[in-house]
Amino acid sequence: MSLLVLCLFITALLVIRVPIAFAFFGPCLVWMMTNDQSTGLALRLVANSMASFPLLAVPLFILLGCVANHAGIADRLFDFALALLGRVRGNLGYVSVGVSVGFSWMSGSAVADAAALGKVQIPAMVRAGYPRPFALGVVGSSALIAPVMPPSIPAVIYAGLAGVSTGALFAASVGPAILMALGLCVVVFLWVRRMPDLERTEFSWDRVWVTGRRVIAPLGAPVIILGGILGGYVTPTEAAAVGAAYVLLLGFAYRTLTLRDLPKVLVETTVTTCSIMLIVASASLLGYIFARERVPQEASEALLGLTSDATVFMLVVLLLSFVLGTALDAIAVLTLTVPILLPISAEYGVDPIALGVLMILSQMIGLLTPPVGTVIFVLQAIAKARMSEVFWGSLPFLAPLTLLCVAIILWPDAILYLPERLGL
Repeated sequence: MSLLVLCLFITALLVIRVPIAFAFFGPCLVWMMTNDQSTGLALRLVANSMASFPLLAVPLFILLGCVANHAGIADRLFDFALALLGRVRGNLGYVSVGVSVGFSWMSGSAVADAAALGKVQIPAMVRAGYPRPFALGVVGSSALIAPVMPPSIPAVIYAGLAGVSTGALFAASVGPAILMALGLCVVVFLWVRRMPDLERTEFSWDRVWVTGRRVIAPLGAPVIILGGILGGYVTPTEAAAVGAAYVLLLGFAYRTLTLRDLPKVLVETTVTTCSIMLIVASASLLGYIFARERVPQEASEALLGLTSDATVFMLVVLLLSFVLGTALDAIAVLTLTVPILLPISAEYGVDPIALGVLMILSQMIGLLTPPVGTVIFVLQAIAKARMSEVFWGSLPFLAPLTLLCVAIILWPDAILYLPERLGL
């Protein structure tokens, strides 16, 4: 009964839009005090949840994304992609997906991608005659590639919680991220077939050469980061530090960053990091309460009693992750559910890497669905659009992402091929 009351209080606070971390902290502290648990224990649990070496990579990857954003890397990628695809019908739709893939190697955050790329791409697409909902939908759905493609911040969080190799999870995520991009391109192709009068630009090898030279150095960042991690030369934390330093030097070399910009970049990094860590800390306290109330054991017994089929279990995980992702931040969902679902998945023989890729991808879909839908709110602010306009524009692009989740459930060994070949 006390656990039910706790969940009801948390739900009520979330409904009235209390920040997730505080919506978890308050009721959990009340539960601790009313169940003979000291607040000192609660503070130790919160502090220990953040004292993790793998989590040290989170602020460094956030710093990398913030520096890349302020250094104008997205603009360079946009110019190059448009030079290559200028004559293609629907070119700006494909450019949006392509630039998101390129920028995702550095950002690791859907919100950062939507904010950085949306400011450039949405106005450009509207001026070129693209319907506004389409522009919002393709930019928003393309931004979801960033949390799946390494370096992924949710992947770092999951690896720390599940005790698996961050490099292996990064390697397993590359294939699904590329398939996400291809699926979104298919939707763009089907959509623009009905719009023959879209604006195009003349192809020029000179323009390709000029814009191509401007992206050679920025594309060295993913080579440094992923090459170092997958090659076993550096840890993800060290790779994030080296990548951030590399992009910072590029910004100074291009003169798009100055010493005056550094305080703003560092403040942005600090605010984002603190918001993530507060969620991790508060969700870990709630996870302790769930453990004391034997929620993982009860859930395990219920699921094992329901089915012995691993595929059905993965479908349940997909549905649960999707539903929770519509109402909670992905970091909060991972911190809450991984300690519960990981032991159950072992009973079904599900590989924790495959489970992680599925959970991260399915929760990213929630970023474009009400009521929370963080990416929806970002695009609203950038484009001065209505929530319904963003959601209905994004809806067709969610179909290939959902199909990809189902494919991971049916063929989990396919995404494990690359980590196994690399010996991770």
